[in-house]
Order: sequence, then C-alpha cells, then structure tokens
Amino acid sequence: MAKPRRRTSVSRARALSAASAALICGLLPLCVGGVPARAGAAANASPGLSEAAGAVKLAVSFSPERLGGGTTVSLGFQISTPSGQTPSPLTSIELLYPGNLGIASSSLGLETCSPTSLEQNGLAGCPANSLMGRGSALVAVPFGPRILLEQASITLLSGPVQNGHLGLLFFASGEIPVLANLVFPGLVLPANAPFGGLLDATLPPVPSVPGGPDASVLRLQTTIGPRHITYYERVNGRTIAFHPKGILLPKSCPRGGFPFTANLTFQNTAHASASTAVPCPRGG
Repeated sequence: MAKPRRRTSVSRARALSAASAALICGLLPLCVGGVPARAGAAANASPGLSEAAGAVKLAVSFSPERLGGGTTVSLGFQISTPSGQTPSPLTSIELLYPGNLGIASSSLGLETCSPTSLEQNGLAGCPANSLMGRGSALVAVPFGPRILLEQASITLLSGPVQNGHLGLLFFASGEIPVLANLVFPGLVLPANAPFGGLLDATLPPVPSVPGGPDASVLRLQTTIGPRHITYYERVNGRTIAFHPKGILLPKSCPRGGFPFTANLTFQNTAHASASTAVPCPRGG
C-alpha cells in the first residue's frame, strides 16, 4: 500500500478540560448518517488499547432498503474506553463487507483523484465525478494534561487503481486544534466468505505538536453511495448534471442479514474488532 501522505497545521486551540472531554466521549451516541444506529455490537478488545481495555461499536445501514436496487451504505464505528482514558492512536482499518454487494462494480468514482493534487489543492483539485461519499470524525488531541476534541469532515474519493484493485482516498479536513488537510489511502480488496471484499485503509500519525503525542480517533462515520452526490457529463456540447447509480443490493437477502466486520489496529499494536448485520429489508 502506498505510503500515507499528510499535511497538518496547528491552529488556535479551544481548550476543553480532560474531564469535559471524557464526559462528552462517554455521552456521545453512535450515529451513522446522522441517525442513531439500529444495529451494532460491542467487540472484545485486546488489553492495552489504552491503559485499560476498550471496546468498539460498529453500525451499518442502507438507504434506500430495496433488494435488487441501488443504495447508499452508511457505516461508522466508535471507540470507547474507561473514563479519563483515550485510546491508542488508530493506524489501520479493515472493513469486511458481504458478498454480492457491488461496491467495486458500482457507477461511483467515474473519474480518479490524484493524491498529489488532493494534498496541494484540497477538494478543488479533484474532479466532481471522483466523489464517493461524505462523513465526519471525532478526534482526541492530547495537549499536556488536557484532552481537546476536534471534529473533522471526511470526504471519500476514488483514487488510483493499484495492482488491479480500486483505490480510495480519504480526505479529512478540520480546523481546531490540529487537523488541516489530511489524506490517507485505502484499497478495495477481496475477502473470504461469507464476505465479498474489504475496505483497507491506513492512517498516518498526526502529532498534536511537533514531537508530541499523536491524536486518537474516537469516532468515524462515512457514506459510500450517491446520496447528495451530483456528477456531470458532456452531451452534445452541453454539461448535464446527474446522480450516479448506487451500490447494487442483491435480489435476495442472505440468511441473518448482510454481515459486516471492522478490524482496527492501534499504534500500541493492540487490535479490536466489532461485527454487525444489516437486517433483511421487509419482504427480503
């Protein structure tokens, strides 16, 4: 996998006390696509996730829920630890998704975004037809004895193909206190049954200050699909706007629903995983 590229800057911080940060993290509900998750599972986390064990929750939903039709997949995870602790910085994410879910074969990502152009120019450096989804992240940033929280927007784009595999680019944009423009790569890879493939992403370290401890992801959610996405094409000399087709759901639902599993790896070499299933649509 290509080495992650990143650009970070430190802007004026809005200080939150460690106690306030822990309280917010403890009260924060797991949401996907802006609504409470209806399906999720706590994971068995390896000891050493922080100074104490932690847990991961995963949630996934489809919109619309229609077998045989196109859909937008909303997915997200949240990492929780005992009060006052923050998880070790996240270094990689593997998301296994079910067979017959046409992510790689969808009409998303008709054009490719260059990582270099994305780093240098932000989203303006990528063609509109490379957009594949949007989301957000919550990051804990250590500053001395305090833990500051930063919200970042996430944009998912089609990246260069690598060894025949669909490439992805995640663009994180934040303002306070640390993130500016952060680019990290991903790939769509094959997986063993009952899964059909996996999204594999590598996260670069993001230091709070030069030489300081790295920031930790507490929550990340994104969509993959055509919801709120517009593409453009030239027809008879005119530019026509259209909505791309969604990720195609199979015409039949697997027994027990559509399975998903997230495997997370942390900077301290700990691992955690969580699994869930999207229930079969009514009548599916």
